[in-house]
Amino acid sequence: MGTQLVLARHGETVWHATNRYAGSTDIQLTATGMRQAVLLAEWAASADLDAVWTSPLRRARLTAEPSAAAVGFPLLIDARLREIDFGSAEGLTSAEMAQQFPAALRAFRTDPVTAHLPGGEDPVAATSRFIAALRDISGGHHGGRVLVVAHSTVIRLALCSLLGIPLQEYRRLFPALRPCARTEIVMSGGQVALLQLNVPPDTAETADGLVS
Repeated sequence: MGTQLVLARHGETVWHATNRYAGSTDIQLTATGMRQAVLLAEWAASADLDAVWTSPLRRARLTAEPSAAAVGFPLLIDARLREIDFGSAEGLTSAEMAQQFPAALRAFRTDPVTAHLPGGEDPVAATSRFIAALRDISGGHHGGRVLVVAHSTVIRLALCSLLGIPLQEYRRLFPALRPCARTEIVMSGGQVALLQLNVPPDTAETADGLVS
């Protein structure tokens, strides 16, 4: 029997409206983001969870705290669940990047892994440390169900790696994760199965854990 990991992106942030790249920058949730976190907690309260884990970044912790409170567990933090660092792109919009480093942006759009953003974290390394955290969490809650609150890019990279998809495809195959949306996988030994993808936080489940 495998471990079910519910990977949830954090709620809406103060950079959401302008679509600024937020990797290692520790930004705040908006009022909408906090409401999304409450919706996620309402789901968590009846989701038969065994633990709630989160990235240490504030936007993830603030999203995860209501869910941990709803299930009565301490919030567990793993630094390896943090978002990828976007280097020189941190805090910038795509238009601003096009002005500051147009050639690098074009290369990134062609191959976001080999030609990752200037000064940013290597996506291969980011994927490796994120998946290592997931495997440790899975092993520590074997056979259970765990909510993991993290970030859009590392979740999408991990999905590609775990499902045998080239990392370079993460932006094309998984163009966006909604704030507080749930993506559920099962880890069993070396095998991974995808159960749900990008489910909005206010979507209910049936008794078997599938969305209604």
